[in-house]
Amino acid sequence: MKINKLNSIIVLGLVAIISILVAQLLWTKEAFTIEQKKLSQKAHIALLEVAKKLYEGTNHELPAQNPVQKISNDYYIVNVDNEFEPDILEFYLKTEFKKMNITTDFEYAMYNCQSDEMIYGDYISLSKKKAECKKTVFFPKHKNLVYYFAVRFPNETTYLFSSMRFWFVLSIMLILILLIYVYSIFTLLQQKKYSELQRDFINNMTHEFKTPLSSILIASKYLSEQNPIKDDKKLYTYTEIIINQSNKLNHHIEKILNIAKSDYTPLELKKENVLIVPVIEEAIENIQLKYPEAIIQIESSSKEYLLHTDVFHFANLVYNLLDNAVKYCNKKPEITIRIIEENSVLKLEFIDNGIGISTKKLSFIFDKFYRVQNEKSNEVNGFGLGLYYVKEICSLQNWKIKAENNTENGVTITLSIPYKK
Repeated sequence: MKINKLNSIIVLGLVAIISILVAQLLWTKEAFTIEQKKLSQKAHIALLEVAKKLYEGTNHELPAQNPVQKISNDYYIVNVDNEFEPDILEFYLKTEFKKMNITTDFEYAMYNCQSDEMIYGDYISLSKKKAECKKTVFFPKHKNLVYYFAVRFPNETTYLFSSMRFWFVLSIMLILILLIYVYSIFTLLQQKKYSELQRDFINNMTHEFKTPLSSILIASKYLSEQNPIKDDKKLYTYTEIIINQSNKLNHHIEKILNIAKSDYTPLELKKENVLIVPVIEEAIENIQLKYPEAIIQIESSSKEYLLHTDVFHFANLVYNLLDNAVKYCNKKPEITIRIIEENSVLKLEFIDNGIGISTKKLSFIFDKFYRVQNEKSNEVNGFGLGLYYVKEICSLQNWKIKAENNTENGVTITLSIPYKK
């Protein structure tokens, strides 16, 4: 079900981004066409004004028919039934193009009726000096006209592209977003694949361990009940060590299996209203059976704090925090559990006198399989799953958890729980 949902989200996201990209490209194409029409209209108006000025002060009148003809996208001819000077033409062209905000290079040429051939004008560049712009472009003679001049915009496409810089930047950004999305999806699927392989490996490994471990426990318990073993203190002690260590290993295996299972399907919490102080007291008793030397006390203004939570997982959470606090202490463990109510939040502070944690590593202690390397790490058995399990239970109930070093020594782990009386 989850895989199908993830695949659906991936496909929908991909379709949405591709659709946006296609729409953007179509808009860009449409914008280019509009810009092209705008340039054509401005050039037409400017050339018509030039023609009018060339007729001013002469005996000829401007023809009724539009003298400006567009031969191609970048090529225009203007019919002027009168002689005119090249310098005057160039001056008028520059003036009118400037008025119409046409800022691209252009070239012009005139037809001489006496020699029956084109007399080339000049290439006008707005960005380079005239000496640097010696270019010759062929202007074909128009069959039906006698006096006329021609204008061409050789860099029209480049000019239009530069005026649409925003559209192209936006399109490139969308393409980059699409590539990043595809790469992210590919990475996510790879990580998912590796996660599934890791989970399958852990499940297989732990199940393979459980079978011989069960046999060891059964045989050890049977062995401890035999009279020759009971009569020999040394043998009985060895048998108890085997049983205790086997139970400890079995506990670790169960924890790994639960964590691996919770990665695939979230833990289901059976919530009920629970008085938390008695649950904490029971967890303290269990810890002190394991570590009789540990001194653990509760500081609370009331024993009536009621939470809506899962009793089993809450008890495990407290036990894990206490167990961790005792194990990472190089002197007589002293732990204080302080319960404080403030601003509709119930805070549970687990304060120990342990060896503490490096500030740089403090933020990683709730990560799966993470173990802080310190003076006690070689002595303490574990897989780095205890605090990860605690964080998972907190996350499922929208509780906040944080760890910070104490002023003198040890660590304080604080649970912040939304609380209503």
